[in-house]
Amino acid sequence: MSRTHTPDIRAAGAVLWRRTNPAGLEVAVVHRPRYDDWSLPKGKLDPGETAPVAAAREVLEETGFRPVLGRFLSRIEYRVPLASGDGTASKAVDYFSARVADGRFAPNEEVDELRWLQPEQAEALLTRGADADVLREFCALPAGLTTVLLVRHGKAGKRSEWSGDDDLRPLSEAGVRQAEALRVALPLFGPDSVLSAPRLRCVQTVQGVADDLGLPLRHEALLSEEEYWQDPVRGVGRLLAIAAAGGTPLLCSQGGVIPDLVSMLADRDQVRLDGRLGSGEVPSKKGSLWLLAFLPESGGAGPVLVSAKYFPSLLATPEVARF
Repeated sequence: MSRTHTPDIRAAGAVLWRRTNPAGLEVAVVHRPRYDDWSLPKGKLDPGETAPVAAAREVLEETGFRPVLGRFLSRIEYRVPLASGDGTASKAVDYFSARVADGRFAPNEEVDELRWLQPEQAEALLTRGADADVLREFCALPAGLTTVLLVRHGKAGKRSEWSGDDDLRPLSEAGVRQAEALRVALPLFGPDSVLSAPRLRCVQTVQGVADDLGLPLRHEALLSEEEYWQDPVRGVGRLLAIAAAGGTPLLCSQGGVIPDLVSMLADRDQVRLDGRLGSGEVPSKKGSLWLLAFLPESGGAGPVLVSAKYFPSLLATPEVARF
């Protein structure tokens, strides 16, 4: 499918999982009486929603459990009949891994039964093969990976119109809106530390997230363009050290750093970057997110990048098609 294709209907969901013991886990499978099927929790984006926000909302609404989003799993695309009976529409569903934070299931209009099952049992129960494919993607890697939220700062005022120190150039009105969108979406991934290049526009982009979560914001000089390009290998090493500490760090950097940083990691660990532009360049729009997942350090080699998903914007859009 063309990278420029926009589906008529967008939806999002998750493989919701919980630990049963240190070595085992269960995933949630839901029964939808409207369709009389067993599926992974998912649903259509509300007007203006982004995929991560919709995935978290739908999981909570259908299961009663509050999820913490993890790595991106896959996008499933298919066609569905129009309600009018006149033709079909294209539909795309974005799936994430999602750990249970808290909650309790209660039957509702959309879901009348939920079962916690071992993955192989869940796969056997799922009605649709596409859901089984998503579950297999989830099972291909350990559930508890370290995820790194790598954000480029929001739009700042024009450099030509700023007479002060460029380090102090603040976000523009558009940049503030981007920061507010990040403030809504990023907590859904459960960040437990916030780091930023020591530029005011970078700090302003993630300060709201840090404030909302009660986390200190730490400056990370090696994420700034000036420091990074003095020794890129050292910069990559610093990000790997942050990932090696575990948890879910949120990092805010600049457009002169992120493409090279992500490219070096992907090349090193042979991870395909679906978000690459036609020129091969790694994209990094202002206010964008790279969701990076790492396997823990093994044999002294450091964490290994196993997944990288690019979200060009987490701003709400005016409308999402509903059929």
